[in-house]
Amino acid sequence: MLVGSADIDELKKNAGTIPQFTADDIVFEDTTCFQLVAEMDNTAREALLPSALHPTIPASMVLQVFNVRTSVWGAFVLALIRVSCRSGVRARGFTLGAMVTTEKAQKGLEHVLGLSTRLAVIDMEEAYAETRISVLFSGAQVLEIQALDPEPLSTSDLQFTGTLNLANTPNGLRLVQVECIPQLMRVERLQSTFNSFQGEYWGSPLLRPTQVVTSTISRGDFLLPAIRFVCKPDELAFTGTESVK
Repeated sequence: MLVGSADIDELKKNAGTIPQFTADDIVFEDTTCFQLVAEMDNTAREALLPSALHPTIPASMVLQVFNVRTSVWGAFVLALIRVSCRSGVRARGFTLGAMVTTEKAQKGLEHVLGLSTRLAVIDMEEAYAETRISVLFSGAQVLEIQALDPEPLSTSDLQFTGTLNLANTPNGLRLVQVECIPQLMRVERLQSTFNSFQGEYWGSPLLRPTQVVTSTISRGDFLLPAIRFVCKPDELAFTGTESVK
């Protein structure tokens, strides 16, 4: 059975902190979400995941960029890189790196969802036949994507897997399970190309996308229910999953 081999002591250096679990749901309203799935070099397959998680074959990463126009934390843009994996039998994405545009959203994402982020300049430019995404961190271009030729899809064709954020919680160091329930009005498939990607800024130089599998852009509201479960990062989900209550 394949499991992650990443050093948890190294991973926890970038872990977020949840002082107290809340019972409040979070809603990203009037939001545009760009999602891209890309295969990675297989040298990253186990190396980027804690031992609680199973890597996928082939190794792959998921980029998500949320342009949130209304939320409890105001308007902001969030970009995150997740490594595709399984927790038990469930498809998940382990967050390796994330960036956001406002301090208010940075604090809220960490304290409520356990998502550790860094402040950056994130631009998502949408036109009729093209979407461009750019991320600048400390003056460096760490991500640039060009996405062309949008093709309409049914809103039921797009699915979002749950996210696992490594965070210090009232239960201890845990993988925090964040679900995303979209209420979409429009979905389009795109043909995307990386013009620039610097993996070391997103958590590891092992992050090297080799081939884009699929990319989409969707518009609507995104419900993130209150956290219900966490999992020990060094124990498989079958025995390591805990309720936050």
